[in-house]
Amino acid sequence: MDKKILEKAFEFHGHICWASAAGVRAGIAALRELKVQRTGSSGELHCKLEIGENHGAQCFADGVQYATGCTIGKGNIEKMGWGKLALTLIDKKKEKAVRVSYKPRRHKMIAESSFMRKRGQGIPPTQIPREEAMAMADIVWDAPESEVLSIGEVKDYEWEDDFGEIMGLVPCSQCGEMVSKVYLRVVGDAHMCIPCSGYER
Repeated sequence: MDKKILEKAFEFHGHICWASAAGVRAGIAALRELKVQRTGSSGELHCKLEIGENHGAQCFADGVQYATGCTIGKGNIEKMGWGKLALTLIDKKKEKAVRVSYKPRRHKMIAESSFMRKRGQGIPPTQIPREEAMAMADIVWDAPESEVLSIGEVKDYEWEDDFGEIMGLVPCSQCGEMVSKVYLRVVGDAHMCIPCSGYER
């Protein structure tokens, strides 16, 4: 467990936090179990991330993205919307998958840390001293894996791409901004982006 990986993940995320550290550990564990490397393309791995919306532990997602290389930009990560700190990493080529989730065993220590007490008072994470932030993150990072992660069995997972990668951008006939072809909407004789078209989706 190279601390440099954690430091780079925090740099990517923007601040030090326990949930990002948990996401990095979960992502690394999933890669190890599938016997794969961090991906640089959308054709190798896919990640189903079980986080939801508007909860404080969404930082988990950035840790997973950094560790696995599955990112929003590559289109190989999706949010399931369940509000859970868990992921299923899929090896698309070998059609294998593994689920990894965060265990609550050390969470009381995190909740009682000076960092989290300050966060509870509304202090932004970037305004909390680094030493306090790292002490809180280390509760997750330095723990035995069995205390912070639950790792499932590697299972068969039949993978089928819905569309593959769709190429091609064209200008909206209303605002002139570039939009992916599949997101154009027809309004009379015009082809418009969704906001200009008046459609919701």
